[in-house]
This record gives sequence, structure tokens and C-alpha cells, in this order.
Amino acid sequence: MLSTDRLSLLFVASEAAPFAKEGGLGDVVGALPKYLARLGHDVRVVIPRYYSVNISKYSLRLLPGTLVVPMGIIGHMYCGVYEGHLPGSEVPVYFLEHEQFYGRAGLYQQDGQGYLDNDNRFVFLSKAALELCKMLAFQPDVIHSHDWHSAVIPPLLDTTYLHDRFVGDSASLLTLHNMQHQGNFYPGLMEVLGIGWKHFNYLDLEKDDQVNLLKGGIIHANLLNTVSECYAAEIQTAEYGWGLEAVVRGRAADLYGILNGVDYEEWDPAHDPHIAAKYSPRNMTGKAICKQDLQASLGLPQRADIPLFGVVSRMVQQKGTDIIAEAIHRILEMDVQFVMVGNGEPWAHFYFGDIAAAYPDKFACYIGYNEALAHKVEAGADFFVMPSSFEPCGLNQMYSLAYGTPPIVRATGGLDDSVENFDEQALTGDGLKFWQHSAQALFDTIGWAAYTFFNNPKGLKALRKNGMKKRFTWEEAALKYERLYRLAIQRRRGAEYYRNRFGE
Repeated sequence: MLSTDRLSLLFVASEAAPFAKEGGLGDVVGALPKYLARLGHDVRVVIPRYYSVNISKYSLRLLPGTLVVPMGIIGHMYCGVYEGHLPGSEVPVYFLEHEQFYGRAGLYQQDGQGYLDNDNRFVFLSKAALELCKMLAFQPDVIHSHDWHSAVIPPLLDTTYLHDRFVGDSASLLTLHNMQHQGNFYPGLMEVLGIGWKHFNYLDLEKDDQVNLLKGGIIHANLLNTVSECYAAEIQTAEYGWGLEAVVRGRAADLYGILNGVDYEEWDPAHDPHIAAKYSPRNMTGKAICKQDLQASLGLPQRADIPLFGVVSRMVQQKGTDIIAEAIHRILEMDVQFVMVGNGEPWAHFYFGDIAAAYPDKFACYIGYNEALAHKVEAGADFFVMPSSFEPCGLNQMYSLAYGTPPIVRATGGLDDSVENFDEQALTGDGLKFWQHSAQALFDTIGWAAYTFFNNPKGLKALRKNGMKKRFTWEEAALKYERLYRLAIQRRRGAEYYRNRFGE
């Protein structure tokens, strides 16, 4: 029998590391449930079984029976369900097996174009997750949705599933990882949702004569949160709200910011199997060896006497790839080296490939994602560059701090929350910030970093030491989420129910 304070929690998301991941959303869904389970809660995760998810590699087992999913005007659709576990835990992960929707190479798109049926693919995910609760006889206290892909769950809980015996009383929390992507689709999607056309209005799911799934989630969820406090404030402004800022402001009293954590079992230079030499705040000699190894790995001259700047990122405008491109020639006029690892927009692949050819002793570029190389950049670079136009949380700046690699960041979102600007006089701070999103501001800040490297060794040492002292733990984040779940239950079912259930 469950203890009176144990919560039943269902995560529904489009990705979860290590099974399927394209960004920070996957990191959160792959980590947070494990730490909530350590607090004693019954946590389960539902994601699609994309064909990139290897059944044998993760020892997935097919559950008996077939899941029947009502898809409105389309009719009933069916899927199988595989069960696995988040690595290093007993947290169950349920994978929805549906070849028509998920039997393809990409998670969301192919050749830079989103799949034309993404609306049905993720409405199916949301409805199937609710129907799965019946198959499992699982009654979640809270259903935790993530971004637009599962944002329709709160409206469903308020309408067609309101009196469902398994999920009708479930509270809802919607985490906003990235407001730019909202799930805008043609009005006819209302017939698939099956919640009634009365919800297609400007006070509900309609925006600009389209169904906006994220808007519906924001309006209906019992509580909302973002992945940093700064981003929670930013999305209430026109610059960062992407047209939904007024809707978010209307729910400001129910909006919280919780900074993501870092898995220090994976990101720790004292134990990292991917890097050439281990090091710690007490003994930093290994970092110089890691720099040599990174230079050799990418074909650059092995020079200890110049600063090496590193980037591991998707090559898209949000990540500041455009201002790196604009500033890179001027940056490389300095006595520096620069490495980039990532992929994204095709123009960036060609552009930075040409830069590498033009500056073979100064610039190296790896197109694609390579986990081992990402670790090598964090350990081997002298500074890590993150000039994002907006950044809900960001994780690489946290990894960089742990590796004694001072991050150079634009002061936005989680970057502003997690990085303290360097004070040359007091020797405080752990990174270098700039505020204007421009090539000039980036160039100036990289120049400041280069000056520090060449002329202020005491300051560079302080930057590294200060960063390595910081910790952003999932344990702390899990406790904050636990409090939100309890508050969401009170909002959903009332304070009297909560006191009777939990004795508080």
C-alpha cells in the first residue's frame, strides 16, 4: 500500500535521453524522473517508440494487448506498447509502437522540414498516454506534460477525460522548455481532438485562426513552469513570448521557474572516460593534456600558449550561430583557436566548412553530434561560447563550469541565472557575459577572454576554480518539482482533499 505522501506521476513527452533526444527536453525527461523516484514517488514515462529506439539495445519488452486510441473524426487507432527503464533506475518507460506515426528516421522532421502529420502524431501521443493509464490500471496524481507535443493533455483532462476513473482527477503541470515552438495547426484538428468546437476561440485553443496546442496547455494546466527563473519572466514579454506573452501573463500567478540540473555522474572531469586525462579543482594539470588531445583530435596545432574557444551546439539562429558567423573572421585575426561541434541549418555546415579550409591552423569544425567529442571540447577548451538569442535553460554552460572552462554567454534565460559575470578586481564570478545579441558584443567579450588568458593568469585561475565549485543538482530540482506537484493537486482537487490525503 502506498504511503500517504507518495505521489504517482506520469511524464508524457516527445523525447527522453538516452532513447531519443534532440535537445534539453530529452535531458530533463531522461533525468528528473530518476531523482523523483529516489524521493519515493511512483514515476512513469511515456514517449513514442521512434525507429531509432533500438528494442534489443535497451531490452524492451512488448506488453500484452493492444492500446486503442480514440482519434476523433479519424476513428480509433491502435498501437503496441513496449516497456523499458531509464538507465540506472527502476523508472518504467513506456514506448508507443505505431509504425505509421513513428516508423521514420527523424523525431520531428526530415531534411529540415517538419512532418506534415505532426499534429496527429502528437495528439496520438497525448491520448495514448491517457488511455495507457487504463491498460496499466495506473491512477496518476499528476500528469507532467512537456512543450507543445503533450500540451493538449490539460485540455483533455478538463473535457473528454474529466470523469475518467483513472485520470479524471489527475492534476496537470506543463513545462515550457521552448516557447518558440507551439504546435500551430489547421482548425480541422479540433475534429481529431474531439473536445468540441466551443473550445476553438481566442480564450482557448485558437490563435490566428489555427489550433495552438501550446496555448491550450497554458490556459488549462493547473500549474506551469519553465526551466529557469529568468526565462519565466522573459516569456511574459513580446521579445520572448512568441505571440503568447499575454496568455502567459494571464497565468503569471501559476508560473514558476526551476533551473535544470546536471548529471554529475556523467559530467565530471575527475571520472570522465571520454577525456584524455582526469583532473579536479585540487589538481588541474590534466586540463592541459585535454587541450592537447582536443587540438590533435581536430587537426589543429598543439599550442598551449594561445586560448582555445569551443562550441558544442545546434547550428541555428537561436544558438547564436548567425553572430558567430558574422564575427568569426575578426575573431580569427587574433592569436586564438576556435572549434565547433554540431549540426543544424545547411548554410552553417557549408559556411563553417569553408572557414576551416581558410584557417586550417586556427579553426576546426565537426558537423554532426559526437558524445565523446562533446566531452573533449568541454575539457579541452579554455573558454566555452554560448551566444544564444534566447536560452530557456541551457546545459552546456553548466557542464563548462564543472570542467573549469569559463563560459562566454549572452545574459538571457538560464544562461543569466547560472553564470556569474567575472569581476577582475574581486576575482569573483565564473564566466563572461554580454547583453546585446550582436556580433560586435560577442567579439568584444571573446576579446576580453583572450586578454584574460594572456594577461591575467590569476584571474583565469579564479574563473576556473569558481566555476568548478558550483553545483546544479537534480536532487535540488526534484524537491522543487515535488512542491509544484503537491500544489497542482491542491489546485485540481481542493485543499480539503489534499489535507485528507496527505495530512498537511
